[in-house]
Amino acid sequence: MHQRKGKIILIYFLLLITVGSVNNIYLNDFKFDKIKNINISGLKGINNQILKQEIISLNLENIFLLKENEIRSLIEKNTLIENYKIFKKYPSTLNIKVKETDFLAKINKSGKMYLIGSNGKLSKIDLSDESLPFIFGKPEISEFLKFKKIIDASEIQYNEIKSLYFFQSKRWDIVLKNNTLIKLSKNFTREALNNALLFLNNNQFKDIKTIDARVKNQIIINE
Repeated sequence: MHQRKGKIILIYFLLLITVGSVNNIYLNDFKFDKIKNINISGLKGINNQILKQEIISLNLENIFLLKENEIRSLIEKNTLIENYKIFKKYPSTLNIKVKETDFLAKINKSGKMYLIGSNGKLSKIDLSDESLPFIFGKPEISEFLKFKKIIDASEIQYNEIKSLYFFQSKRWDIVLKNNTLIKLSKNFTREALNNALLFLNNNQFKDIKTIDARVKNQIIINE
């Protein structure tokens, strides 16, 4: 009886080795397809194709062993991109959807013209949008974004601004497209902007070209 049980166990053991060997051979021969398709959408002009070629240059293997960190690092270096999503379509396709940053202003850095994006990055491009205000001075990008956020919360329309002046004291001046100058204090508020706008909309002061809102709760006007 014991001999019979021993033979049965031996048979099962041999079967297990045989099946395991067959599976190992199969797995060794099996190869996942490399990534064949990369689709990128959301950027203007040829920028989708440029980003695609940069990702192809990473020599990605297959979608199952994808090193997403490499792709994310490359995408996040692109100053045109606000945010993005990566979708895997099995077995061999990557779809990347991008939201392009909004350009907010122009600025000169070391003799070169840049556009400031809502992503807080500078983009150097050949064609400049004439509708965007030009920044004079050397603000940190974070300072400008904070400044614009207050403007957006006020009743002044950002698209009516012609240029912005930043001073070392960290205060700003605004020049509107009708050439009216609004002087602001370092700690200006949206209320100060709204008060300045009240004067701008008053026909009695339609010829006023300078509005000084640097003193709290006061507006000084000059023709």
